[in-house]
Order: sequence, then C-alpha cells, then structure tokens
Amino acid sequence: MAVSATQSNATPRVVLSARGLRRDFGGFTAVKNVDLDVHDASVHALIGPNGAGKTTVFNLLTKFLQPSAGTITLMGTDITKTAPDKVARMGLVRSFQISAVFPHLSVLDNVRVALQRPNNLSTQFWRPLSALDELNERAEQLLAKVGLSNERDAIAADLSYGRKRVLEIATTLALDPRVLLLDEPMAGMGHEDVGIVSALIRDVARDRAVLMVEHNLSVVADICQQVTVLQRGEILAEGDYATVSADARVRQAYMGSEEG
Repeated sequence: MAVSATQSNATPRVVLSARGLRRDFGGFTAVKNVDLDVHDASVHALIGPNGAGKTTVFNLLTKFLQPSAGTITLMGTDITKTAPDKVARMGLVRSFQISAVFPHLSVLDNVRVALQRPNNLSTQFWRPLSALDELNERAEQLLAKVGLSNERDAIAADLSYGRKRVLEIATTLALDPRVLLLDEPMAGMGHEDVGIVSALIRDVARDRAVLMVEHNLSVVADICQQVTVLQRGEILAEGDYATVSADARVRQAYMGSEEG
C-alpha cells in the first residue's frame, strides 16, 4: 500500500519531554524554564559552553536530581517524582562521561551481567554461573551490533579507551532502552574511535531516541537531527545544526569562557 506524503514526512513521536524544568541550589538557579522534546528514532544533542547546565539537565531527566519546578514525562507517563531505578526500568537509560564497565571481566561477561536485569536474573543469586549461558546468544548479538565480536574474550581493562566506551554502550543497550542518554560519549577519543562511535550512535537511533551531551560540534553536525543550546541554565536556541550554528547568540556564547 502506498504511503502518503503526509505519513512519510510525519515527525517521530515525542518519547521524552520536559516542561518548565527548573533546579535551584540554594540561591543559585542552575536550570530555568527548560522545555525539551526528544523524538523517537532520532539523535538530539544538548550543547552549550561550560557552566550552561547540560549535566544538571541530564541529572534531572534521569532523576538523579529532583526538579525544583516543572514536569518530566516518559512515553506519556509523568516521571517527575519517580525514583531513578524505576525510571531506568521504564526505558530511560543513561551512560556516564567516565566509562563504567567491569574492568576485570571479559567483554562478553560485561554484557551478560548487564543482561541479567531485563531477564529477571539479577536477584537470583542461588543460581549457578552456568545459568548465565542462556544469555550468550543475546550478548553475542549485542557485541556484533557494536563491532566488538572479535574482542568478546578480551578483558575489559585491556581495551583502548574508545573501545571501553563502545562496550559501555553495549551494556546500556542490554537494558533495551527506549531513550538512551549519553554524557559526552566522544570525550577523550582519538579520531578513529570518534568515527566508530558516531556510526554506532546513528545506527542505535534507528529504533530508539538518543539524547547526548557532546562538545565535539563536528559530531553534532554529522549525526544529530535536533540541537538544543543551553546558556546559563536556559535554552538559547533550538533547531537543526545549520539553524543553531547560524545564530549569532550561539556563536557569541561559544566565544566565552564560562566555568561549570
């Protein structure tokens, strides 16, 4: 059946949304009146100079911080007061700027450990280690998806920094998130690893939403459909990369040297 132009050009549905988001620390307002919509099957970048409030917004969305005001919804459900572990089980999963893999486990075992929760094995301590063998097929699929099949038996500590970050993405994908939040995924990477991880993020976003904080503007221009620019905790500009990069206010913001 033919698809109409209206259907084929339809905007993907909003899966993560914030309205009037605010966070106060004593007398200091770190985030003020932030409205944000993250769409399914897309990559959305959150950028801005140091001190702009990007990490605070991430912490609010993932409920590591409670907002002073405003609301957050995940796939239509209000999660403003929901605990972070429950939010993760609902499909909002975050990776951190510092790699969080188990360094002394193999690459395969890192992914198998991550697969325990969605397969209801994480609290069944009495089961033998061989019980994890049932996770091997899915773990192998994830490693193939992120290009780590050849390193399946390597110890995670022996991987390069970039490959550790790829492994971390694999372990977050093991939780089958609907929305994946990446905190500076390219930080500290060499050019080759940046290319590999960029391609991986683009592929991951084919069937889920990705929201990322990223300082590498070349990466943002290459893989992000939507960009939100923060300055001093407020939205300065929003749109595709061509739109925000042409905004004189955005160029001025990146010429500053704010600390944060």
